[in-house]
Amino acid sequence: MSRPILIAPSILAADFANFGAVCETVEAQGADWIHVDVMDGHFVPNLTFGPAMVAALRPHVKTCMDVHLMISPVDPYIEAFAEAGADRLTAHVEAGPHLHRTLQAIAGAGCKAGVALNPATPVESVHDILDMVDLICVMTVNPGFGGQKLIPSALPKIARLRAMIGDRPIRIEIDGGVDPATAGLVAAAGGDVLVAGSAVFRGGSVGAPDAWGENIRAIRQAAEAEV
Repeated sequence: MSRPILIAPSILAADFANFGAVCETVEAQGADWIHVDVMDGHFVPNLTFGPAMVAALRPHVKTCMDVHLMISPVDPYIEAFAEAGADRLTAHVEAGPHLHRTLQAIAGAGCKAGVALNPATPVESVHDILDMVDLICVMTVNPGFGGQKLIPSALPKIARLRAMIGDRPIRIEIDGGVDPATAGLVAAAGGDVLVAGSAVFRGGSVGAPDAWGENIRAIRQAAEAEV
């Protein structure tokens, strides 16, 4: 099943003082989704955004607000992020003992459900919940910080996941080290939602956003050339 390549800029790499305008501007430059990295300083070694930030961003996002919950425990916060306006909530396999319950809670809160896998987590860990999600996020770096290089062993892992999914309408999101040099590799392996932070926001600003559009187009073109 062929799906269009989507580009989801991660605002973690953007101007923290101007997030609302950043979201509006990068969407105008061709972003398909806005990716919001929620980190708790516990599950990952960084601390970023909470539900209040998601609520503040909501009026500025016209596409999909793709909220990646890198937190543990995750279940107590699902309702708050849903009420803040997330369209999709992605929780990690590794974040708690009851993934099935977590995904039920996300769906029950009115959000689309995603599940994320850290680099050392095998794809078999999501085999039994495939019919509960519409997105699986493959971490191609260790989560917590932007600007890392893609881990090469992630490529065969993406391919195995794509084969496991079969004809289910599940997108594979790639998060980590995506740029024009790697976009084709991850797309060829089966990824179709590409999260990119520094590779999108490099060289531009809200006042001079043309570079953002050029960066998005370069990533998209590199990926589409391989699918």
